[in-house]
Amino acid sequence: MDQSSITPNTSNQQLVINGDNDSATALLHEKQSRRRDNLRDVSFIEYMTVGVLCFVNLINYMDRFTLAGVLGDVKKEFSIRDDEAGFLQTVFVIAYMVFAPIFGYMGDRFSRRTIMAFGVALWCITTFIGSFITNFYLFAFFRGLVGIGEASYSTIAPTIISDLFVGNVRSKMLAFFYFAIPVGSGFGYIVGSVAGAAAGNWRWGLRVTPFLGVIAVGLIVWVMENPERGQAEESRMKPTSYVDDLKALMRNPSFMLSTLAFTCVAFVTGALAWWGPQFIFLGLSMQPGVDITIESVSYKFGLVGMAAGALGVPLGSALAQRLRTRVADADPLICGFALLVSAPLVYFALVAVSHVAALSYLLVFLGMLTLNLTWSIVADVVLYVVIPPRRSTAEAFQILISHMFGDAGSPYLVGVISESLKKSLSPLPFEPPSQIVQFKALQYALFVTCFVEVIGGIFFLITAIYIVRDKLKVDRAIAEAEAQSAEPSHSNAQEDNIEGE
Repeated sequence: MDQSSITPNTSNQQLVINGDNDSATALLHEKQSRRRDNLRDVSFIEYMTVGVLCFVNLINYMDRFTLAGVLGDVKKEFSIRDDEAGFLQTVFVIAYMVFAPIFGYMGDRFSRRTIMAFGVALWCITTFIGSFITNFYLFAFFRGLVGIGEASYSTIAPTIISDLFVGNVRSKMLAFFYFAIPVGSGFGYIVGSVAGAAAGNWRWGLRVTPFLGVIAVGLIVWVMENPERGQAEESRMKPTSYVDDLKALMRNPSFMLSTLAFTCVAFVTGALAWWGPQFIFLGLSMQPGVDITIESVSYKFGLVGMAAGALGVPLGSALAQRLRTRVADADPLICGFALLVSAPLVYFALVAVSHVAALSYLLVFLGMLTLNLTWSIVADVVLYVVIPPRRSTAEAFQILISHMFGDAGSPYLVGVISESLKKSLSPLPFEPPSQIVQFKALQYALFVTCFVEVIGGIFFLITAIYIVRDKLKVDRAIAEAEAQSAEPSHSNAQEDNIEGE
């Protein structure tokens, strides 16, 4: 750690602390290396815990995007426009991000098992009740309640993985966990469209995940392990005040820059996930001799999203594990170049929709594949540049920022831009816009995502400047805390060191 973060009584004591720090850091790396690349050391209950977390994450994202799979039917029943349809997702994400810091604070201090079980139960109940509501604004309110429940889980779950594993084993488990996000999102489109079509009512699509959620609550309570914070790293650090936590995070350049970059990822993901099926449906409908439904498009879009996530998330993790042994700042570099490659792929996918359906789906797949490379890597970065008793708060802070400026507003913003462009593109302003006008307006609005991806790529590349230094700071802080736990006289130095992370 920086010399100024330690307050010794004498110069001799300062030398002792520095010596203990160096030896403790070496000992910490030696202990962590014993489990770093060896999955055989993972116990059965740890595998079960990761499996439970992945299952809940899967149905979490199924629930989140089921509504997007039947968005056309929702618009018809409630008689709403594009901006109001985007508002449904915005309400959900606003509630999600506002309550994330509250659950983050609680997750660093109270029982994570209890908090997660409560949250999953809440979103199951509110999703099921909301499926019966016929008033649009009350329906939107219940979507907000669903967001509160999901915030409790998403904020805390990654920190449990971080407390069970270190090094490349942690990276592998995080890849497995985040693998469930795009796959669950794809299942959401499929479940919403298939269940709605089978029942002849889109509302039945919302009633599938609540039953799976009941199973998830039982698994959290009776199967999932709830490790001590910092257990895998043998950290003995204690939580500091919430204000100190936030100050330390804001002074952490790797965390802040990667959060800004991930905000761009969230913006793009939110806009494309919400409007993708509707946009593709409009584009394909303009081709002569094509007979399609929004349900069939949502089904195919879900399959494409699942395939892109199933390949992209583990591929990103595998690249990071392979390259970081040779290039210390490989993690943010991979993410940065992935977004810079994804931007033109998304652009050409948006252009190709009205011309060649197969090419459009291929480009959508490639654009989402490169976008998904970042998911598990960013999660790993947050966990290794932040000390253990601060990680739930860090996850919550990242959720707040990335959703506030990312997918909380992107579906609504795209809808607002689309509605505005319809007026300027329509030859007869007072007549309903034609299908070509609706398509062009939504296409131009979605072009914003390409620009945002480039900005995100730049933020990731800047993160690479600081990543090695900030990771080393955390390793030293953990090592020093362990060394000083055997030396009571050094307790003041440990406290100062934590606050000066």
